[in-house]
Amino acid sequence: MSALPDTTFSQRALAAVFSFAGVMHFVIPRTYEAIMPPYLPAHHELVLISGIAEIVGGLAVIPPSTRSFARWWLIALLIAVFPANLHLAINPGDVKGFDPDRIPEWLLWARLPGQLLFIYWVWRATRPRPA
Repeated sequence: MSALPDTTFSQRALAAVFSFAGVMHFVIPRTYEAIMPPYLPAHHELVLISGIAEIVGGLAVIPPSTRSFARWWLIALLIAVFPANLHLAINPGDVKGFDPDRIPEWLLWARLPGQLLFIYWVWRATRPRPA
């Protein structure tokens, strides 16, 4: 029997992925700050805010009563962080500390449609289940 009986494996995995990613914004904030587009202000603060947003969204997936909130919150978050992923794909040489020998360029571009897969996963995992 699951310790979280009202959740599916996909919901628990989604909660874990977003919560872990959110915590990492506090553990290694400079990594996230480095990929921020230069036109955005307050990189450090935005990284911390997005970390909190990921943790909140991840945890909101677990209780059935907050899943609808989690769905829209996480989809909005994935759309909001898209410019940073796009900036990294277009300007990998401008990103401080980025080593193009460690991460192939195709992977940076693959992350962009990968965002759509994450959005689909969020949508699927948090949709209401039939009674």
